[in-house]
Amino acid sequence: MDPVSSFIDTSQTSFYISLLAIAFNPTAWNIVARNEYRNKTITKIFGGNARYGCYFLALLIFGFGILRDHLYQRALGDQPRVPMLPEPYATQIPMIMFIVGQVFVVTSTWALGVTGTFLGDYFGILMDHRVEGFPFNVLRDPMYVGSTLCFTATALWYERPAGLLITLYVYVVYIIALRFEGPFTDMIYSKRASTDKKDT
Repeated sequence: MDPVSSFIDTSQTSFYISLLAIAFNPTAWNIVARNEYRNKTITKIFGGNARYGCYFLALLIFGFGILRDHLYQRALGDQPRVPMLPEPYATQIPMIMFIVGQVFVVTSTWALGVTGTFLGDYFGILMDHRVEGFPFNVLRDPMYVGSTLCFTATALWYERPAGLLITLYVYVVYIIALRFEGPFTDMIYSKRASTDKKDT
């Protein structure tokens, strides 16, 4: 028997569907958001109301995020179970990681608000100043870090080595997404700063 297959079953369709869903989310939202910034497509659908458009996108992002997590758990269910941590750490460490991850995700959303979290700046809904309190005073991208921690915790909880491989994939996808998202967001705010200087 192939030693790799005892840890990861690459023949499972659910494994690849999970990878596809993970890559789809940040890729799709970056494309949609950039289109919104340039063409105001969603804003036009909502009669010129950018805030309603942003709320609609937020619902889509949130909904697809739940679907992605469901597909990830389903993929783990089809993978070989292999104990990775001794007791009691096999349950304690995943619980702590998941809680910490959720704290980063929830507090990020709370600090940024709905429009700040769900790409409101691409709709022209800009924040007055950069959020510097917790968790942004601890991490530059706490939401992505928190999400990655939750993926890791889930893999450890269900004792699926394939989950750790998928988590590594999640991390790479997030890094790539940030390379596109970060500079574009910085450009939006620097453009506003330049406009403000001209007006004063």
